[in-house]
Amino acid sequence: MDKAPILSLRGLTKRFGPVLAADHIDLDLGRGEVLALLGENGAGKTTLMNMLFGQYLPDAGSVHLWDEAGRERELPQGQPQAAIDARIGMVHQHFTLAENLSVLDSVLLGTEPFWRPFRNRRPAREKLLELMESSGLRVPLEARIGDLSVGERQRVEILKALYRDVRVLVLDEPTAVLTPQEAESLFAAVRGMVDDGLSVIFISHKLREVLAFSDRIAVLRHGKKAGEMATSEADAEIIIRMMVGEDHSAPERVAGKPGEVVLRLSGVSVAPGKEMRPLREVGFTLRSGEIIGIAGVSGNGQTALARLLSGLIQPQSGTVEVAGQPRKLTPKTALRAGIGRIPEDRHQDGVVGDLSVAENLVLERLDAPDVSKAGFLRQRAIAEHARELCRDYDVRGPGIEAEAKLLSGGNIQKLILARVLENAPQIILANQPTRGLDFRAAAEVSRRLLEARARGAGVILISEDLDEVLSLADRIFVMHDGHLRETTSRDRAEIGYMMAGQTGPGAAA
Repeated sequence: MDKAPILSLRGLTKRFGPVLAADHIDLDLGRGEVLALLGENGAGKTTLMNMLFGQYLPDAGSVHLWDEAGRERELPQGQPQAAIDARIGMVHQHFTLAENLSVLDSVLLGTEPFWRPFRNRRPAREKLLELMESSGLRVPLEARIGDLSVGERQRVEILKALYRDVRVLVLDEPTAVLTPQEAESLFAAVRGMVDDGLSVIFISHKLREVLAFSDRIAVLRHGKKAGEMATSEADAEIIIRMMVGEDHSAPERVAGKPGEVVLRLSGVSVAPGKEMRPLREVGFTLRSGEIIGIAGVSGNGQTALARLLSGLIQPQSGTVEVAGQPRKLTPKTALRAGIGRIPEDRHQDGVVGDLSVAENLVLERLDAPDVSKAGFLRQRAIAEHARELCRDYDVRGPGIEAEAKLLSGGNIQKLILARVLENAPQIILANQPTRGLDFRAAAEVSRRLLEARARGAGVILISEDLDEVLSLADRIFVMHDGHLRETTSRDRAEIGYMMAGQTGPGAAA
C-alpha cells in the first residue's frame, strides 16, 4: 500500500462454534484508495465487515484508525456507534430505505435527537444540495423513496453515508440492480470523491467492475487472506485462481439448433399487485434447446412474469400455450406440464427451511412411488435419493438430515437445481439463478443450465446481471415497465439504454 493509512484491521478472528469464519485477518486501507474485497460465498467478507462495524465482537484482533493529522487510535470493539462516530459508513446490497419517506427525511433519519420541539431542515437541505453538486449524485429531495428508480435509491443510500461525513465507505455489491449506464455514473461519482480523499472498500462478484474501478485487490479464502495485489497487476484468471485455489473457467455457450416451440405467450397482460408491476401485452416463443434471456432492472414486470409461469397468478388477457395447447397454469399443472421453477428468492420460495435437506429434495414429487406408498413416506429411499443428488450436485452442508435453512446460499441454490433438473423438465424458469453467488457457484449453475439446453430443454433466464444474459442466452429480450422487447444487439451499452426505457444515448424514455 503506497498511500498514507486510514484504516488497519489486525489479526481479526471470529469463531461460530467449531467454524472459524475469520482467521487472523490483516487488512490495510489507504487514504484516497479503492480496495476491492473479494472471495467466494462463506470466505469471511461479511464477518470481517461486521467486526469492523462493531456488529460482531472479535475473538481476537483489533481495528485501528488514523485521523487527518496522522494520529493512530484503536476503535472500541463491538460498538456500532463507535464505528459511526469514527466516520465509517456502509452501503448494503439490499436497500434500507423507508418507501413512505421523502429523500430528505430518509437521509436525516437517525441524525437528529428524538425529542426536539421543532425542526429546522434548511441547513440539512443546503448541505445535501452541496453534496449532490460535488458528488454528482443528484436526487429530488422531496420525492418519495417509493417513487424513485432503483438507481436513484442507490444514490440516496450513498448520500446517507456522505451526509455523515464518512471518511471510509464500504460498498457491498453496489451495482447488483443497476443498468450499465447507472453503474458507470456511480463509479464516476465515487471516483471523484476518492480523488478528494474518501477511502472505499468495494465488495463485488463482478470481476470486470473490480478491474475497472479498484486500485488494489484483497482476496479471502476459507476465512483467511489468500493474498493481495495492485489492480494494475491483476487479471480475471489471477483473481479466480486466488479465490478458489485453482484454475477455474466459466462454461461457454456454443451454437445450438432449437427445436419445436414448447411455450408461447400471446398478448398476455397481468394487473399490478403488491410489490409487482403489471405485464402489458407480453408475447414471445420459447423453443426446445434454447435459452432466452430476459434482462431488465428489478421491478419492471419480471416478478409478474415469473409468477405467471409458475402458476401463482392468472393473466387478465392473452393466452399461454405449453407444447401447443392453451393452459391455465396453477403450481400443480405447471409441474405436470413440465415446467421446472428456480425461484428468485431461494430462501423464501425455494426451500422449506425447517424441513431437512432430504425432504426438500422430494417436495415436488411426493406422490412418486419411490417417495411414498399408501400415504407414508419411504424414508430410506428418500435418504438414498438425497445422498445421490447431493453427491451429483455437490450440495455441501451438515448432512441430509439437517434443516435446509442451515445451508449457505450457494448450497441452497444447488439443492434447488438438483430438485428441478432431476425431473428433466421441458421448460425451465430460472429467475435470478446466480444472484449473490460467488464465481465458482455461479459457474456451476450456468453449466447445469447449458446442459439442460443441450438435452433439449427450453430455458427462460430472468436476470438483472447483463453479463450473465449475454453469456448464456441464445436470444435476448429486455423488460421495461411491463413491456417485453426482443433485441438482436449484443452491445452492453445499447441493451443498457433499453433497460432504462431509452433507445440510445440521449434518447427519451
